[in-house]
Amino acid sequence: MTARIERPLSPHMQVYRWTLTMALSIVHRATGIALYVGTLLLAWWLIAAASGPAAYAHVQAFTGSIIGRLIVFGYTWALMHHMLSGIRHFVWDLGYGFKANEREALTWGALIGGIALTVLVWIIAYATGGGR
Repeated sequence: MTARIERPLSPHMQVYRWTLTMALSIVHRATGIALYVGTLLLAWWLIAAASGPAAYAHVQAFTGSIIGRLIVFGYTWALMHHMLSGIRHFVWDLGYGFKANEREALTWGALIGGIALTVLVWIIAYATGGGR
């Protein structure tokens, strides 16, 4: 008779303890999807700008509304977070930042940096008159 070889089994998802690194890795993928959708809004704006004042006024009316501003704010955050999280992944691809404290620092940097850059972009936009 042959002895049964005990192979390690992959634990179920409920066994894993969620970490910030895991969550932000998933958020990185979600922001990538959000950027695709937001780019449709950007394309709509560019096409309207090329189509004339009436079409441009419709887009500006939408993006000037509360829901429009929330969508554009979310797009800005998705762009900033995805960029910084992409840099985090690039650092890992280079073989750095795998120690626990380095991993945590990169993750917190991407999270806080994405929020801070988003707020900074919007402050600058309103200060220069672009956010009327």
